[in-house]
Amino acid sequence: MTDKTALILGANGGVGGETARALVAQGWQVRALTRTPRAPQQGFSWIDGDALDAAAVLNAARGVDAIVHAVNPPGYRNWNTLVLPMLDNSIAAAEAVGARLALPGTIYNYDVRTITVAKVDSPQQPVTRKGAIRVAMEQRIEAACRRGMRGLILRAGDYFGPRPGGSWLSQGMVTPGKPVRSILYPGDRGVGHSWAYLPDVGETFARLLERDATLPAFARFHFAGYYDPDGTLFPDAIRHAVGDPALPLRRMPWALLPLIAPFNATMRELIEMRPFWRHPLALDNRDLVATLGAEPHTPLDQAMATTLHALGCLPHENRRE
Repeated sequence: MTDKTALILGANGGVGGETARALVAQGWQVRALTRTPRAPQQGFSWIDGDALDAAAVLNAARGVDAIVHAVNPPGYRNWNTLVLPMLDNSIAAAEAVGARLALPGTIYNYDVRTITVAKVDSPQQPVTRKGAIRVAMEQRIEAACRRGMRGLILRAGDYFGPRPGGSWLSQGMVTPGKPVRSILYPGDRGVGHSWAYLPDVGETFARLLERDATLPAFARFHFAGYYDPDGTLFPDAIRHAVGDPALPLRRMPWALLPLIAPFNATMRELIEMRPFWRHPLALDNRDLVATLGAEPHTPLDQAMATTLHALGCLPHENRRE
Protein backbone atom coordinates (compact mmCIF):
# COMPACT_ATOMS: atom_id res chain seq x y z
CA MET A 1 0.00 0.00 0.00
CA THR A 2 1.07 3.59 -0.58
CA ASP A 3 0.34 7.14 0.46
CA LYS A 4 0.69 8.58 -3.04
CA THR A 5 -1.80 10.78 -4.86
CA ALA A 6 -2.79 10.80 -8.55
CA LEU A 7 -4.74 13.32 -10.61
CA ILE A 8 -6.91 11.70 -13.28
CA LEU A 9 -8.12 13.68 -16.27
CA GLY A 10 -10.89 11.68 -17.92
CA ALA A 11 -11.98 9.68 -14.88
CA ASN A 12 -15.51 9.48 -16.30
CA GLY A 13 -14.12 7.52 -19.25
CA GLY A 14 -12.88 3.99 -19.71
CA VAL A 15 -9.11 4.17 -19.22
CA GLY A 16 -9.25 7.00 -16.72
CA GLY A 17 -12.01 5.41 -14.68
CA GLU A 18 -10.41 1.97 -14.55
CA THR A 19 -6.99 3.41 -13.73
CA ALA A 20 -8.53 5.44 -10.91
CA ARG A 21 -10.16 2.32 -9.47
CA ALA A 22 -6.95 0.32 -9.72
CA LEU A 23 -4.93 3.06 -8.03
CA VAL A 24 -7.43 3.34 -5.17
CA ALA A 25 -7.16 -0.43 -4.71
CA GLN A 26 -3.37 0.03 -4.43
CA GLY A 27 -3.89 2.59 -1.66
CA TRP A 28 -3.51 5.77 -3.71
CA GLN A 29 -5.60 8.86 -3.13
CA VAL A 30 -7.21 9.91 -6.42
CA ARG A 31 -8.37 13.31 -7.55
CA ALA A 32 -10.54 13.49 -10.66
CA LEU A 33 -10.79 16.72 -12.62
CA THR A 34 -14.19 16.81 -14.30
CA ARG A 35 -16.83 19.17 -15.62
CA THR A 36 -19.50 16.94 -14.05
CA PRO A 37 -18.41 16.33 -10.43
CA ARG A 38 -19.86 13.55 -8.31
CA ALA A 39 -20.07 12.77 -4.61
CA PRO A 40 -16.74 11.81 -3.00
CA GLN A 41 -15.94 8.10 -2.71
CA GLN A 42 -13.45 6.31 -0.49
CA GLY A 43 -10.01 7.34 -1.70
CA PHE A 44 -11.56 9.30 -4.57
CA SER A 45 -12.45 12.99 -4.78
CA TRP A 46 -13.96 14.90 -7.70
CA ILE A 47 -12.70 18.38 -8.56
CA ASP A 48 -14.72 20.77 -10.69
CA GLY A 49 -12.65 21.89 -13.66
CA ASP A 50 -11.86 21.60 -17.35
CA ALA A 51 -8.78 20.03 -18.96
CA LEU A 52 -8.66 23.05 -21.30
CA ASP A 53 -8.22 25.38 -18.31
CA ALA A 54 -4.48 25.43 -17.55
CA ALA A 55 -4.96 27.05 -14.14
CA ALA A 56 -7.57 24.48 -13.12
CA VAL A 57 -5.29 21.59 -14.12
CA LEU A 58 -2.35 23.08 -12.25
CA ASN A 59 -4.36 23.76 -9.10
CA ALA A 60 -5.75 20.22 -9.11
CA ALA A 61 -2.23 18.82 -9.56
CA ARG A 62 -0.68 20.48 -6.52
CA GLY A 63 1.06 17.81 -4.45
CA VAL A 64 0.29 14.82 -6.69
CA ASP A 65 2.78 12.12 -7.64
CA ALA A 66 1.22 11.23 -10.99
CA ILE A 67 -1.10 12.75 -13.57
CA VAL A 68 -3.05 10.36 -15.80
CA HIS A 69 -4.04 12.17 -19.00
CA ALA A 70 -6.95 10.03 -20.25
CA VAL A 71 -9.25 12.78 -21.51
CA ASN A 72 -10.48 13.03 -25.10
CA PRO A 73 -13.06 15.19 -26.88
CA PRO A 74 -16.40 13.34 -26.91
CA GLY A 75 -17.59 11.71 -30.10
CA TYR A 76 -14.30 12.26 -31.92
CA ARG A 77 -15.23 15.92 -32.40
CA ASN A 78 -12.64 18.71 -32.62
CA TRP A 79 -9.63 16.46 -32.14
CA ASN A 80 -7.44 18.76 -34.25
CA THR A 81 -8.14 21.80 -32.06
CA LEU A 82 -8.60 20.39 -28.54
CA VAL A 83 -6.35 17.38 -28.00
CA LEU A 84 -2.92 19.02 -28.02
CA PRO A 85 -3.91 22.08 -25.92
CA MET A 86 -5.34 19.75 -23.25
CA LEU A 87 -2.15 17.71 -23.24
CA ASP A 88 -0.03 20.87 -23.02
CA ASN A 89 -1.88 21.81 -19.84
CA SER A 90 -1.15 18.41 -18.30
CA ILE A 91 2.51 18.60 -19.31
CA ALA A 92 2.84 22.07 -17.78
CA ALA A 93 1.23 20.87 -14.55
CA ALA A 94 3.42 17.75 -14.37
CA GLU A 95 6.55 19.84 -14.88
CA ALA A 96 5.45 22.36 -12.26
CA VAL A 97 4.67 19.83 -9.50
CA GLY A 98 7.23 17.14 -10.36
CA ALA A 99 4.67 14.44 -11.21
CA ARG A 100 4.97 11.61 -13.72
CA LEU A 101 2.58 12.11 -16.64
CA ALA A 102 0.89 8.93 -17.87
CA LEU A 103 -0.78 8.72 -21.29
CA PRO A 104 -2.88 5.88 -22.73
CA GLY A 105 -1.54 5.31 -26.24
CA THR A 106 -3.02 3.53 -29.25
CA ILE A 107 -2.07 1.52 -32.32
CA TYR A 108 -2.99 4.44 -34.57
CA ASN A 109 0.61 5.67 -34.52
CA TYR A 110 1.59 2.90 -36.91
CA ASP A 111 1.24 2.22 -40.62
CA VAL A 112 -0.49 -1.17 -40.56
CA ARG A 113 0.22 -1.62 -44.25
CA THR A 114 3.93 -2.05 -43.52
CA ILE A 115 4.11 -3.51 -40.01
CA THR A 116 2.36 -6.51 -38.43
CA VAL A 117 4.04 -6.61 -34.98
CA ALA A 118 4.84 -3.28 -33.35
CA LYS A 119 7.61 -2.89 -30.81
CA VAL A 120 7.84 0.16 -28.55
CA ASP A 121 10.54 1.64 -30.78
CA SER A 122 9.04 0.68 -34.15
CA PRO A 123 8.81 3.58 -36.65
CA GLN A 124 5.67 5.65 -36.18
CA GLN A 125 4.25 6.49 -39.59
CA PRO A 126 0.55 7.27 -39.07
CA VAL A 127 -1.89 6.90 -41.95
CA THR A 128 -4.74 8.85 -40.33
CA ARG A 129 -5.21 12.36 -38.95
CA LYS A 130 -5.96 10.94 -35.54
CA GLY A 131 -2.78 8.88 -35.72
CA ALA A 132 -0.74 11.98 -36.59
CA ILE A 133 -2.14 13.74 -33.52
CA ARG A 134 -1.28 10.71 -31.39
CA VAL A 135 2.32 10.84 -32.62
CA ALA A 136 2.46 14.57 -31.86
CA MET A 137 1.18 13.90 -28.33
CA GLU A 138 3.94 11.39 -27.67
CA GLN A 139 6.54 13.72 -29.16
CA ARG A 140 5.50 16.50 -26.79
CA ILE A 141 5.78 14.17 -23.81
CA GLU A 142 9.21 12.99 -24.95
CA ALA A 143 10.37 16.60 -25.37
CA ALA A 144 9.15 17.43 -21.86
CA CYS A 145 11.05 14.42 -20.51
CA ARG A 146 14.23 15.78 -22.07
CA ARG A 147 13.56 18.93 -20.01
CA GLY A 148 13.30 16.89 -16.81
CA MET A 149 9.70 15.65 -16.64
CA ARG A 150 8.90 11.96 -16.16
CA GLY A 151 6.52 10.38 -18.64
CA LEU A 152 4.77 7.04 -19.15
CA ILE A 153 3.04 5.87 -22.34
CA LEU A 154 1.12 2.60 -22.50
CA ARG A 155 -0.05 1.71 -26.01
CA ALA A 156 -2.87 -0.78 -26.47
CA GLY A 157 -5.27 -2.08 -29.09
CA ASP A 158 -8.97 -1.26 -29.32
CA TYR A 159 -10.49 -0.86 -25.87
CA PHE A 160 -13.59 -2.58 -24.56
CA GLY A 161 -15.02 -2.93 -21.08
CA PRO A 162 -17.98 -2.50 -18.74
CA ARG A 163 -18.48 1.18 -19.58
CA PRO A 164 -19.63 2.00 -23.14
CA GLY A 165 -17.32 4.90 -23.97
CA GLY A 166 -16.14 5.09 -27.57
CA SER A 167 -15.36 1.43 -28.19
CA TRP A 168 -15.98 -0.46 -31.40
CA LEU A 169 -17.76 -3.13 -29.36
CA SER A 170 -20.36 -0.83 -27.83
CA GLN A 171 -20.68 1.60 -30.74
CA GLY A 172 -21.21 -0.89 -33.51
CA MET A 173 -20.76 -4.59 -32.81
CA VAL A 174 -23.55 -4.69 -30.21
CA THR A 175 -26.15 -2.19 -29.01
CA PRO A 176 -26.05 -1.27 -25.30
CA GLY A 177 -29.31 -1.98 -23.53
CA LYS A 178 -30.50 -4.54 -26.09
CA PRO A 179 -30.05 -8.31 -26.33
CA VAL A 180 -27.46 -9.40 -28.87
CA ARG A 181 -29.24 -10.84 -31.91
CA SER A 182 -26.27 -10.61 -34.27
CA ILE A 183 -22.69 -9.29 -34.32
CA LEU A 184 -21.70 -6.46 -36.65
CA TYR A 185 -17.98 -7.04 -37.19
CA PRO A 186 -15.77 -4.30 -38.74
CA GLY A 187 -12.84 -6.52 -39.78
CA ASP A 188 -12.17 -8.27 -43.07
CA ARG A 189 -12.22 -12.05 -43.12
CA GLY A 190 -9.04 -13.64 -41.80
CA VAL A 191 -7.50 -10.34 -40.58
CA GLY A 192 -6.04 -10.22 -37.07
CA HIS A 193 -6.90 -7.50 -34.56
CA SER A 194 -5.71 -6.38 -31.10
CA TRP A 195 -8.12 -5.78 -28.22
CA ALA A 196 -7.54 -4.40 -24.72
CA TYR A 197 -9.82 -4.97 -21.71
CA LEU A 198 -10.08 -1.69 -19.83
CA PRO A 199 -9.82 -3.06 -16.26
CA ASP A 200 -6.59 -4.84 -17.25
CA VAL A 201 -5.24 -1.63 -18.79
CA GLY A 202 -6.09 0.30 -15.62
CA GLU A 203 -4.38 -2.32 -13.47
CA THR A 204 -1.29 -2.12 -15.69
CA PHE A 205 -1.09 1.65 -15.29
CA ALA A 206 -1.43 1.29 -11.51
CA ARG A 207 1.36 -1.29 -11.31
CA LEU A 208 3.66 0.79 -13.49
CA LEU A 209 3.04 3.95 -11.48
CA GLU A 210 3.82 2.00 -8.31
CA ARG A 211 7.26 1.40 -9.88
CA ASP A 212 7.82 5.06 -10.75
CA ALA A 213 11.25 5.20 -9.12
CA THR A 214 12.57 2.32 -11.25
CA LEU A 215 11.17 3.48 -14.60
CA PRO A 216 13.19 5.52 -17.10
CA ALA A 217 12.29 9.20 -17.36
CA PHE A 218 10.56 8.53 -20.70
CA ALA A 219 8.96 5.11 -20.30
CA ARG A 220 7.04 3.41 -23.11
CA PHE A 221 5.32 0.03 -23.01
CA HIS A 222 3.01 -2.06 -25.13
CA PHE A 223 -0.03 -3.85 -23.73
CA ALA A 224 -0.65 -6.99 -25.79
CA GLY A 225 -4.16 -7.71 -24.50
CA TYR A 226 -6.02 -10.19 -26.68
CA TYR A 227 -4.78 -10.73 -30.20
CA ASP A 228 -7.48 -12.23 -32.41
CA PRO A 229 -5.44 -13.79 -35.23
CA ASP A 230 -8.23 -14.15 -37.77
CA GLY A 231 -11.25 -12.19 -36.52
CA THR A 232 -13.06 -15.21 -35.03
CA LEU A 233 -11.84 -15.21 -31.41
CA PHE A 234 -13.65 -12.01 -30.38
CA PRO A 235 -17.02 -12.82 -32.00
CA ASP A 236 -16.86 -16.32 -30.50
CA ALA A 237 -16.38 -14.76 -27.05
CA ILE A 238 -19.58 -12.76 -27.63
CA ARG A 239 -21.39 -15.93 -28.67
CA HIS A 240 -20.15 -17.71 -25.55
CA ALA A 241 -21.25 -14.88 -23.26
CA VAL A 242 -24.68 -14.74 -24.89
CA GLY A 243 -25.00 -18.51 -24.84
CA ASP A 244 -25.73 -18.80 -28.57
CA PRO A 245 -23.00 -20.49 -30.64
CA ALA A 246 -25.02 -19.83 -33.81
CA LEU A 247 -25.26 -16.06 -33.30
CA PRO A 248 -24.93 -14.63 -36.83
CA LEU A 249 -22.00 -12.45 -37.85
CA ARG A 250 -22.65 -9.52 -40.17
CA ARG A 251 -19.93 -7.50 -41.90
CA MET A 252 -19.65 -3.75 -41.49
CA PRO A 253 -21.12 -2.04 -44.59
CA TRP A 254 -18.06 0.14 -45.14
CA ALA A 255 -19.19 1.19 -48.63
CA LEU A 256 -22.30 2.85 -47.18
CA LEU A 257 -20.60 4.81 -44.41
CA PRO A 258 -19.43 7.70 -46.66
CA LEU A 259 -23.11 8.47 -47.32
CA ILE A 260 -23.59 9.18 -43.60
CA ALA A 261 -20.21 10.81 -42.96
CA PRO A 262 -21.08 14.35 -44.15
CA PHE A 263 -23.65 14.57 -41.36
CA ASN A 264 -21.82 12.67 -38.61
CA ALA A 265 -18.36 13.51 -37.24
CA THR A 266 -18.01 10.17 -35.48
CA MET A 267 -18.70 8.32 -38.72
CA ARG A 268 -16.02 10.33 -40.53
CA GLU A 269 -13.46 9.30 -37.94
CA LEU A 270 -14.52 5.66 -38.04
CA ILE A 271 -14.05 5.55 -41.81
CA GLU A 272 -10.48 6.77 -41.32
CA MET A 273 -9.82 3.75 -39.09
CA ARG A 274 -10.64 1.27 -41.89
CA PRO A 275 -6.97 0.28 -42.49
CA PHE A 276 -6.78 -1.15 -38.96
CA TRP A 277 -9.54 -3.59 -39.90
CA ARG A 278 -8.02 -4.54 -43.24
CA HIS A 279 -4.49 -5.22 -41.96
CA PRO A 280 -3.35 -7.11 -38.84
CA LEU A 281 -1.29 -5.51 -36.07
CA ALA A 282 -0.11 -7.12 -32.83
CA LEU A 283 1.76 -5.40 -30.01
CA ASP A 284 5.04 -6.76 -28.64
CA ASN A 285 4.77 -6.55 -24.83
CA ARG A 286 8.16 -8.02 -23.86
CA ASP A 287 9.33 -4.79 -22.20
CA LEU A 288 6.15 -4.67 -20.11
CA VAL A 289 6.51 -8.29 -19.02
CA ALA A 290 10.16 -7.73 -18.13
CA THR A 291 9.11 -4.82 -15.90
CA LEU A 292 6.00 -6.29 -14.24
CA GLY A 293 6.73 -10.00 -14.45
CA ALA A 294 3.41 -10.56 -16.25
CA GLU A 295 0.80 -8.50 -18.04
CA PRO A 296 -2.51 -8.23 -16.13
CA HIS A 297 -4.86 -10.53 -18.01
CA THR A 298 -8.51 -11.39 -17.47
CA PRO A 299 -9.65 -14.48 -19.43
CA LEU A 300 -11.47 -13.27 -22.54
CA ASP A 301 -14.71 -15.15 -21.84
CA GLN A 302 -14.89 -13.59 -18.37
CA ALA A 303 -14.05 -10.11 -19.69
CA MET A 304 -16.69 -10.35 -22.41
CA ALA A 305 -19.39 -11.64 -20.06
CA THR A 306 -18.68 -8.84 -17.58
CA THR A 307 -18.72 -6.25 -20.36
CA LEU A 308 -21.95 -7.41 -22.01
CA HIS A 309 -23.63 -7.73 -18.60
CA ALA A 310 -22.72 -4.14 -17.74
CA LEU A 311 -23.92 -2.95 -21.17
CA GLY A 312 -27.30 -4.61 -20.60
CA CYS A 313 -26.84 -6.96 -23.55
CA LEU A 314 -27.30 -10.35 -21.86
CA PRO A 315 -30.48 -12.23 -21.06
CA HIS A 316 -31.00 -12.28 -17.29
CA GLU A 317 -30.12 -15.94 -16.94
CA ASN A 318 -26.78 -15.44 -18.73
CA ARG A 319 -25.64 -12.38 -16.80
CA ARG A 320 -22.49 -12.81 -14.74
CA GLU A 321 -20.73 -10.55 -12.26
